[in-house]
Formats: sequence, structure tokens, C-alpha cells
Amino acid sequence: MKKILKNKAVQSILAALLCIIVGVLVGYLVLLLIEPKGANAAITGVLKNFFARKSTGLRLKELGNTLVKTMPLILCSLSILFAYKVGLFNIGAAGQYVVGAGACLYFALGLGLPWYVCLLAAIVAGALLASITGLLKAYCNVNEVISGIMLNWISLYAVNTLLSPFAPSGKKDTYEIATLNPGALLPRLGLDKLFNGNTKVTIALPITIILAILIWILLEKTKLGYELRATGLNKNAAKYCGMKEKRNIILTMVIAGALSGTAAGLYFLSGFKEWDINQASVPGMGFNGIAGAFLGGLNPIGAIFSSFFIQHITDGGALNLNTQSYPPQIADLISAIIIYLCGFVLFFKTTMNRLIARSEERKIQKQKAAEANTEGGKQ
Repeated sequence: MKKILKNKAVQSILAALLCIIVGVLVGYLVLLLIEPKGANAAITGVLKNFFARKSTGLRLKELGNTLVKTMPLILCSLSILFAYKVGLFNIGAAGQYVVGAGACLYFALGLGLPWYVCLLAAIVAGALLASITGLLKAYCNVNEVISGIMLNWISLYAVNTLLSPFAPSGKKDTYEIATLNPGALLPRLGLDKLFNGNTKVTIALPITIILAILIWILLEKTKLGYELRATGLNKNAAKYCGMKEKRNIILTMVIAGALSGTAAGLYFLSGFKEWDINQASVPGMGFNGIAGAFLGGLNPIGAIFSSFFIQHITDGGALNLNTQSYPPQIADLISAIIIYLCGFVLFFKTTMNRLIARSEERKIQKQKAAEANTEGGKQ
């Protein structure tokens, strides 16, 4: 049992489960304080999400909607964790997501280009914006958090201005891609049939899963991944070993930005949502990626499941909460608590290792005492 508990993957899973349980319990307590009578039904509804639907068809359709919103969250989580593995905190993922959205929608609505060109534009836009942060960090030692936050807001208002001509007069949202340029919508390849005809389910689903696996392979199984992680642990030592630490920092940010840009491209090119040209706050997708990354134990495969859970309870709160008794932000509160607790994952792991070490030490002491007693009896 102790060997299993020593396993890093098992520790990450247990720490994540602890964060989830505490987050849900705190959310439940808040529901009890607001309206005790309906608290049980409310927390159950948040956790059930699409399972609360009566028919199988509706469950599948709602599951499709949850998955559509989960895919960009997974990619933003990958962006955060990839940079974090190299010692960088990519809080600029939100801005990279924004420019990715602006690029793909401009190419789709303004230039009328096909989906693969629009998606490529989103990837390049995210990578270019992130490269600015990487260059500033590598050559000027500018903290990536500061430059990332500033670029988030610059990106938001630049994209709002860029897409303003593509919003109908008097409306805040841009035109639907299906109306102006259906060729810019991602192909479905029959995936919509698996979710009761939900046409928003596209090849974004397999693309995201493949990218998560590729990122895991890159980080864990390649020479480049080793160099990037070594740079994150100690860039001076990496430089001493002959690694190009500046190149690694810039490359890391470019890949992280490309992932955030891909997230926006896959989301907006699915036709699930249009861009609001009047929005005054940066979309939360990039910030929610922080929760997905840390709740998933900073593992690309773990990020898939953690991101799905976060989106699952978010949608559950939006769909099933009685808004006359409870604010729909309860699901966001639970997510926020889980995000906060993710900061204690390392503490949970350290505490677990200490308890295991103490247990083993006691066992060794008992064995020594038993051996001493045995030898004393023989004498």
C-alpha cells in the first residue's frame, strides 16, 4: 500500500480528489446558508449536469455541449502546464486565446477563407503574441506575469476593434460563421451523430485529445522536452551544460501561445459562440486553464479529466440550479475554491510523504527493538 502511495501519479490523483471534495463541501455549505431546504437538490444538480435530463437524447446533446466547451479549456490548461514545466507562469494564455479568436474570425468573416486556414491563423496569432513575452523574458528579464497581463488587455481591445465591422448594426455579437462563410466551420466527420445531432461537436474533439498526448510525449519522452524541463529547474545550470536557455524560454512560450490560439480557433470555428465586440473583460477560458492544469497534477493527460470536471460542474450550475433560490455563480464559487486549493497540492503531497516516511521509520525502529530483544533472550 505504501509503495502505491509513494507513486507521484497516485499522489496527484489523491490531492486532486481532496481539492474537489473540499470544494464541493464548501459549495454545499454556502447553499445551506442561502436556502437550507433546497441545498441537497441544488448540489446534486450541479454535480449531475446533463445526467439530470430525462431522455437519453437530451443527455447526449448536453454532453456534446459540455465537450465543445471542454476542448478549449483542455488546450488552455496544456498551455499553462507546458510553460510551468519550464519555470514560466503563462498568465498571458488569456490574451493568446483572445488574439487566436480574433485571427480565426477575421479570416473567416473578413476574408472568407476555409477552416484550416482560419485555424492556422489562430495558432500563429497565439504563438506570435506569446513570443513577445518570451523575448522580453529571455533578453530583458521582464517577468512573464507582468508582460502577460498587460498583453491580455491590449489584445482584448485590439480584437474588439478588429472585429467591430463584422457585427450586425446595433448588435454586440459578430455574424454567425454559418451565415457568412459555412466553409470556415470545422468539419464534423459524423461526430454530431454520436451526440444526438449536436452540430457543434466537430473534429475539435479528437484534435484536442491528440494534442494532449503529443504534449505529454514531448515533455516526457524527447530530448527537447528534457532540455525544456531542465531549463525550468535551473536555467543557469542548463546554460552551463550547453543548453540554449534563451532559445528554450522563447520556444516554450511560442508552443504555449500556439496551444492557446488553437483553443480559440477550435472553439469559435465550431460555431458554438460568436465574439462579443463590447466585452470589457478578458474571457475566463485562459484563466480557468490554470485550474485545469494544477487540478490535473500538471500532467497533460490529467488536464483532460480535470478540465472536463470543471466544465461539467460549471454547466451543471447553469442548467440545473434554481436561480430563484440560488445564484448561478455557485458553480463558479466551487470552481474558484478548487482553484484556490490547487495551490496546496504540493503541501498535500509533502504531508503525505512525511506521514509515509514516519510510518516507515517507526516500522524500522520496531524491527530493531524486536531484533535486540531476540538477541538479549539468546544471551
